[in-house]
Amino acid sequence: MTADVLVLNRSYFAISVTSWQRALCLLYADRAAALDAEYRSYDFQDWVDLSNAIAENPSGFVHAPAFKIAIPEVIVLKAFDRVPKREVPFTRRNIYHHYGCRCCYCGKRFPSTDLNLDHIVPRSRGGRNDWMNTVTSCIPCNLRKGDRLPEEAGMRLVIPPSRPAPDSGVVFILRSPVPIRRSWQRFIDSVYWNVPLEEE
Repeated sequence: MTADVLVLNRSYFAISVTSWQRALCLLYADRAAALDAEYRSYDFQDWVDLSNAIAENPSGFVHAPAFKIAIPEVIVLKAFDRVPKREVPFTRRNIYHHYGCRCCYCGKRFPSTDLNLDHIVPRSRGGRNDWMNTVTSCIPCNLRKGDRLPEEAGMRLVIPPSRPAPDSGVVFILRSPVPIRRSWQRFIDSVYWNVPLEEE
């Protein structure tokens, strides 16, 4: 059995994906409630009672000698209300979005297909691959700079490097090892997950 469960904090904000075993442990320990499609929450015993009354469950059942319990698709934590700190992921797409598809050397806007990523301090000279050393550059500026520092190429950055704030509008990418279930979608519409949506 490989069912995975979406975990919400008590404000119903999606915070992680966990295994069905961990989800049932949280439910049994009264640290979480199972959530159905109508947003109704159930403690462990209520969920067991509901499970025994239904014949089918998308994620399947766990059978015990005296009862069966449906594997919930979503659980909500009863005490946890914090949101995990999320930094904007360092991806090509997010870098282009952060700089508005502008070349940081000439300041002109380009289609993303006409932009490169440039390391201010070249990687070959110890430059890091991070927000403060990577900017967008048009192809002519990128070729002109080559494997040099901007000042060595007689260039300057008209748009300085910066790290985007979490609320900057740059797309968040939350990583999940499993496809996103359709039953989860109503809780995660505000973010982009870098995995496919579950097929119908």
